[in-house]
Amino acid sequence: MVRLMMHPEPSNYSYVFDFEENFHYEWTRQWMTENWTNGFYYCTIYAMLVFGLRRMMRDRAGFRLKGLLVLWNTMLATFSLVGFARTAPELFRVLNKYGLHHSVCVTSYVEDDPVSGFWSWLFVLSKLPELGDTIFIVLRKQPLIFLHWYHHITVLLYTWFSYMEFTSSARWFIVMNYSVHSMMYTYYAARAMGYRPPKQVSMFITASQLTQMLVGCFINYTTYGYLKTGGPHSCRVSKLNITLSSTMYFSYLLLFARFFYNAYLNKGARVSSSKKSSKQH
Repeated sequence: MVRLMMHPEPSNYSYVFDFEENFHYEWTRQWMTENWTNGFYYCTIYAMLVFGLRRMMRDRAGFRLKGLLVLWNTMLATFSLVGFARTAPELFRVLNKYGLHHSVCVTSYVEDDPVSGFWSWLFVLSKLPELGDTIFIVLRKQPLIFLHWYHHITVLLYTWFSYMEFTSSARWFIVMNYSVHSMMYTYYAARAMGYRPPKQVSMFITASQLTQMLVGCFINYTTYGYLKTGGPHSCRVSKLNITLSSTMYFSYLLLFARFFYNAYLNKGARVSSSKKSSKQH
């Protein structure tokens, strides 16, 4: 059976792997529809494990875990870089040929592009193992701030819920997150190897995170405008999703702005940015 694309055109990828070409989104959406609520169980286990371990480590010396930390961050940096390289072309092409409305209101990034669809699916699934970031922080007795675990929990729940709904504006969030993660995990991998990049590097990464939140708020505002003027069938986003996403992104914006100020602008801050690595997304 041949499935008609909304905008049929040749693939703009120089090479497509078999596992990408053979990706079919239907079963992934079905799986997520049946299992997305399991995210609440995973997040509960995560919180219990993290705060239980932190209590257990209270009177113990922290572990170094240098080798594991290098491997962990290198793997996530590589995954994020590849994910960005496989999803960003679709977003740029859509913006160039069909405009902003298509980019936030049409789910062609999953339904009509198997490469972008495959890496969007992996992006959603990756939010579960990424919870492991916090385990390293706790076992190494690094500062665990609210922004870190709040961000991990809410991102997992929101991404799984959005994939279940097949949210069209998510293509923006996926590409931005892949981009920031590729820089962030590369930075942490370098630090784990013993390198000490200049402060401007970590400052740029945090500024990129802030920019991500600002753009996220703009995308939600724009999507709501299209939905309001065009009706419920004009955009593949539910009002509930926009409400949740807007609340989430605005809270991130405030928390990251506070973190940026304390880490780089507030000279009286007791903890420097190098010691207060939040490992955020």
